[in-house]
Amino acid sequence: MSLLQNLRSHRFQIVVGLALLAAALWGGQRWFLGPQTPVVVVVQRDFVQTVVASGRIESPHRVELGVQITGTVKAVPVNEGQSVQAAQTLIELEDAELVASVRQAELAVTQAQAKLRQLREVQAPLAEQAMHQAQVNQDAATRALQRTQDLFDKGFIGQAALDESARAEQVMRSQLKSTQQQLNSARAGGSDMAVAESALSQAQAGAELARARLRYSKVLAPVAGTLIARSVEPGDAVQPGKVLMVLSPAGETQLVVQIDEKHLNLLKIGQTAQVSADAYPDQRFTAELVYINPGVDAQRGSVEVKLHVTQAPAYLRQDMTVSVDIEVAQRSQAVLVPTEAVHDLDTNAPWVLKVVKGQAVRSPILLGLRSQGLSEVREGLAAGDQVLATATLAVNDKARVRPVSTLVAK
Repeated sequence: MSLLQNLRSHRFQIVVGLALLAAALWGGQRWFLGPQTPVVVVVQRDFVQTVVASGRIESPHRVELGVQITGTVKAVPVNEGQSVQAAQTLIELEDAELVASVRQAELAVTQAQAKLRQLREVQAPLAEQAMHQAQVNQDAATRALQRTQDLFDKGFIGQAALDESARAEQVMRSQLKSTQQQLNSARAGGSDMAVAESALSQAQAGAELARARLRYSKVLAPVAGTLIARSVEPGDAVQPGKVLMVLSPAGETQLVVQIDEKHLNLLKIGQTAQVSADAYPDQRFTAELVYINPGVDAQRGSVEVKLHVTQAPAYLRQDMTVSVDIEVAQRSQAVLVPTEAVHDLDTNAPWVLKVVKGQAVRSPILLGLRSQGLSEVREGLAAGDQVLATATLAVNDKARVRPVSTLVAK
């Protein structure tokens, strides 16, 4: 072997030896310092616990509209989604027959009024005159009877003449009584007047009924609001009992939200919530919890709650989906750690792997509030401590670790 070949072989051995030494040193360092492990720094700040859920925009009540009489739709002057004012026409029915009925009923009223006027202005005065004439005739017959009686007493006339005079006086008395009854009947409170007044009242009631049915030919908005459903078109034959439109009244707006029943103990009337519509996620508004359903939906395992929106944004629409964060508790200067870093989270003995002098040390903790991926630590950690970022890491107690990619709980 030449000198040159010996030198080359010696150099190769040196390189291989250095590589093996470097690998040994790197492996030893890794064994001594532990694997690189993501950790998070525990922070301390004000903390608000919220219950997060989704729901929908609803009015406190909705008005279902339909017709009160059977008919054919002539016009529907509003569209679904349109804002309407109170008393605005929503549906019109064909009304030619109803208009004719009103005219007929009004003519009946006119006839009844004429009959009553005739009774007051003609029949009553005639009856009064007839009574006065009958009174005069009766007075004359009475005087004639007295003279006949005197003549009879003196023997100048016979019994037949006296009887005839008495009969004439009786006839006049009967006629007077008859005319008095006719006059009383034609006066206020009399039977003829009562019949005429009753006929007028009946005619007026018939006219009012006809006008009411004519009014029923138009469906008017009972309040101002937004038309959120319409299931009627011109030409449709409609009848009472069928919902043709649904109106959402303007004014108060509320949210209807289903909350997981496990959060029921955290909810209280009057709590504040931050809300955002899914269609406008960057715009938030405030709502107040005003109702908690006393029952639990067994099928969904949830509780229905309602929130009142004090100042509803203009972009809100009926049945719009919203995300709701209800503020159920708050803590000043709470020590916080990511919830995913906690082991045995839902047990009585939660713990984290805390980094102490390069080792992952199992540390029991006492939890407080929890919300939005963070948990309050009441005991066991302090601000600035480092803990393994997630409980899913396969790291044993007292294992050596090298913290990397340090995260800060926010």
